[in-house]
Amino acid sequence: MQISSQVGNANPGPVERSPGGPRLTAKGKATRQRIVLAASQAFSERGVTASSNDDILAVAGASHSQLYHYFTDRHDLVAAVIADRVEHVFSHQTSLLADLDSIEGPRLWRDATVALQQDPDRRHGCPIGSLVGELSERDPRSRQAFAAAFERWHDAIRHGLERMRESGEISTAADPDSLALAILAVLEGGLLLSQITRSTSRLELALDSMIDLIASYRP
Repeated sequence: MQISSQVGNANPGPVERSPGGPRLTAKGKATRQRIVLAASQAFSERGVTASSNDDILAVAGASHSQLYHYFTDRHDLVAAVIADRVEHVFSHQTSLLADLDSIEGPRLWRDATVALQQDPDRRHGCPIGSLVGELSERDPRSRQAFAAAFERWHDAIRHGLERMRESGEISTAADPDSLALAILAVLEGGLLLSQITRSTSRLELALDSMIDLIASYRP
């Protein structure tokens, strides 16, 4: 992940408020996001607990005063990283899952998901799931954020399957809620195996099994 250390010197533009924080100009928003991206990179490379504020600020090109201007504490910064990763995932998944309205939709989603893992410029695994093991058991706030993110993902898959059932692509015997939960569980397991093995072969097999299951409900 490349993190730019450049902040424009143009007119700061309209002022907005960061979530629960100070009012931000465009320049301030850029500085805050630079710190979030630097923290996200450090967490991926070293883990959350092993990443010091100094490590993060060195990459972000920011100061301690800026860190505590934009974030109330370390927990606030971690929450911002989680939120940023969730939005990053859904920026891809929203467009992919929009095609879940025909029997071909799951195959297109599967191919696009695998292609993202094969991109040499990206890290293997799930950007959300990679933080779960380290944070969920000791940070209730993070655990709640993870739960909300996966529920949102589950709902998006379920809505696509509901559209398929309503259009007659799959029969009324199919249960979109259960199928969506199974797909998400298989997806996360496949992403974890891709991260461990540095290969998408197991992810592909796992998703293919779910596509075969969906196809079995064709009228």
